[in-house]
Amino acid sequence: MAKSRTVFVCSECGGTSLKWQGKCPHCNAWNTLDETVEATASSGGSHRYAPLAASAPVRSLADIEARETPRQPTGLDEFDRVLGGGLVPGAVVLIGGDPGIGKSTLLLQALASLSEAVPVLYVTGEESAEQVALRARRLGLTTTDQVDLLAEIRLEAIQAAVAERKPAVAVIDSIQTLYSGELTAAPGSVSQVRECAAQLTRLAKQTGITIVMIGHVTKDGALAGPRVLEHIVDTVLYFEGDTHSSFRLVRAFKNRFGAVNELGVFAMTDRGLRGVANPSALFLSQHPQQVSGSCVMATQEGTRPLLVEVQALVDASHAPNPRRLTVGLEGNRLAMLLAVLHRHAGVSTYDQDVFVNAVGGVRITEPAADLPVLLAIMSSLRDKPLPRGLIAFGEVGLAGEIRPAPRGQERLREAAKLGFSTALIPKANAPKQAIEGLEIWAVDRLDAALEKLR
Repeated sequence: MAKSRTVFVCSECGGTSLKWQGKCPHCNAWNTLDETVEATASSGGSHRYAPLAASAPVRSLADIEARETPRQPTGLDEFDRVLGGGLVPGAVVLIGGDPGIGKSTLLLQALASLSEAVPVLYVTGEESAEQVALRARRLGLTTTDQVDLLAEIRLEAIQAAVAERKPAVAVIDSIQTLYSGELTAAPGSVSQVRECAAQLTRLAKQTGITIVMIGHVTKDGALAGPRVLEHIVDTVLYFEGDTHSSFRLVRAFKNRFGAVNELGVFAMTDRGLRGVANPSALFLSQHPQQVSGSCVMATQEGTRPLLVEVQALVDASHAPNPRRLTVGLEGNRLAMLLAVLHRHAGVSTYDQDVFVNAVGGVRITEPAADLPVLLAIMSSLRDKPLPRGLIAFGEVGLAGEIRPAPRGQERLREAAKLGFSTALIPKANAPKQAIEGLEIWAVDRLDAALEKLR
């Protein structure tokens, strides 16, 4: 007979401790131990995991035949882009995001499209079957008669339904609502989330069923539950965006079958989520006339070039410590860029508040945003707009040099396609052949770049 005991489980590494401690003894993370009750098997009890059908022999890597992994398109082009081309049989996908951002809507639309080609199963643990049917009717989905629906939170019942229906794709909404009868802990606890995710992953690998799990997020925006949850799945996607805006971004942070940092752009409509064909237009403000403090940059999100407007506001500070505030960019990097601007261009901002914003709610993490940020700051400081049709990118080093950015040719072609006429870029990114309609200003020093704009 199974007995229960109280243990403390680390939400970061999943390690257990018999008593609470301020720091996890396994990963040294602070304040991550959560109390939970777990069941221990009695002596002589059988292990709850089913054995593998047959043990795989040891083989040489050179003897293994490498085959292209077949993919199943979901019917949503932007979702397929983030996944790397579609769903892979036997893969486990975890998608997280804020409440109400559109996770369930996106997956319900994907299942309705997939149901025309393969059998699918939607498992809901947060809503009733009637609520899901009402949402499908509101979205105008016409193939819901081919979508199997199960309102259940017990893991063993879900496994039995999967074994009976044999779907090609199954969606679990959400992993935090499931519980296993083998454990006495409450649904959503660290041990339950870890156990249910591990068993569903094992089921996917053994049967070749693609399982997509929805995960809750904490107030800090990270996926709730143990960190091991992100390690055991094949793909981790994050749903981003402001609930007050109609635009949503789906970003890949881990993908064993495709590129990471891919970005899918959707617009929320009364008929659900629709892919955006030209996402660069979302991140460019439409000014009736040229304004100071604005610079358009060409950034790279995975394999997709995007044009994003960077805005800066420099104003006289009335406090001993001037403010340095960024939205969508790294704050510490702004302080470094201001120091480089002072040292190598002779422009000081020690008595100025500096605010920098990436338009459209996009987050820019690559260093190629350095040059556009400094150009926007200089434009605001001088109260002088940059030339019309100017686009820029490039990393600024501590010695004042401008370093090249990867995939410079793709960025320039995207700028030319959208009608930009001038590009201020690192000298190492200068194209060998002229790009029609685009004048190239190639520089290798920050002072030379600022001199071009005088």
